[in-house]
Amino acid sequence: MPKTIRVATVQMDATPAPTIERLKRAEKLVSEAAYSGAQLVILPELFNIGYAYTDRNFESAEPIDGRTSAWIKASAARFNIHLAGTLLLLDGGEIYNTMLLFSPSGEMWRYDKNYPWAWERGYFRERRGITVAKTELGDLGMMICWDIGHPKLWKQYAGKTDMMVIASCPPDGPNASYDFPQGEKIDFNDIGSAVSSLKDAGRQFFGEMVNQQAKWLGVPVVNSGASGWVKTHIPKASALLRTFALFAPHMLKLLPLASQLQMSCEMIPSCKVVDAGGHVLAERMPAEGEGFVITEVTLADAKSMPRKQQPKSPLKPMEYQLSLLNADVIVPTMMKSIYKNGLKKIKK
Repeated sequence: MPKTIRVATVQMDATPAPTIERLKRAEKLVSEAAYSGAQLVILPELFNIGYAYTDRNFESAEPIDGRTSAWIKASAARFNIHLAGTLLLLDGGEIYNTMLLFSPSGEMWRYDKNYPWAWERGYFRERRGITVAKTELGDLGMMICWDIGHPKLWKQYAGKTDMMVIASCPPDGPNASYDFPQGEKIDFNDIGSAVSSLKDAGRQFFGEMVNQQAKWLGVPVVNSGASGWVKTHIPKASALLRTFALFAPHMLKLLPLASQLQMSCEMIPSCKVVDAGGHVLAERMPAEGEGFVITEVTLADAKSMPRKQQPKSPLKPMEYQLSLLNADVIVPTMMKSIYKNGLKKIKK
């Protein structure tokens, strides 16, 4: 017989704050969701520290038995729920963006983000592979944020899961304001038609693409999200400006100011629950601030392989390839030296 369970997905402000403060805020939201009947609660990506491109990320990396994982485990037991969220995990001398899912009894499942987005690669590395958490609620496939933009990763879960759980905190980079203290600004519209065509890409990835893949897999999807604004400096900004200059040569005049470049943007809507038919059952928009949505989802009584061809990205082919080239190759390649230098500092 099909099973119905009650799930909650949480939205938290992305602004960085001390871990102890953010855990208190998360506890309030988790407790409210649990008291509302949630059996599964998904916290946002990096819910314990917030989102920024800063060397403080290296100091925030924790071991597997650190404060944040202990809090998730204890909260799952205290509220008798399955609880998941991500943290920067220091493991074997490397840092990963790791989702930990705990059952009420303390059983743990781990998933590491496959695809760091753009500047994120300066603070943690990738690890390829999938995780299917075989819980008493059902078999849960796990992803983190930008992973959703990769159909091949979705395909690896085909026929293996009853539901997908995704922790996200996606900044709307294509619509960001790139500012210098002297008043100079960069907008994607200033960089040429190829780049400006990506301005709606993030919303399509976390909107229609997630819905399409849920329908194709034939399973519900629970995706957490973030509110507020990301305000952060841009690491290796001179390399970024040189890349922009390939499309807009006038960007070269800003190179002397590169070290002062700041990015400010809203968050892409991602906090939602989607049913197995690709329909949004509940969602919370970033403008609504911190909170959660809760709803029932139905899990099929048996797994089946998708019968139709996997849908492609809702973006035009050229826009999709340019998005992946920027987010998976160009910017991450620039960031690897920052990651290596950061590791050296925390190993001292």
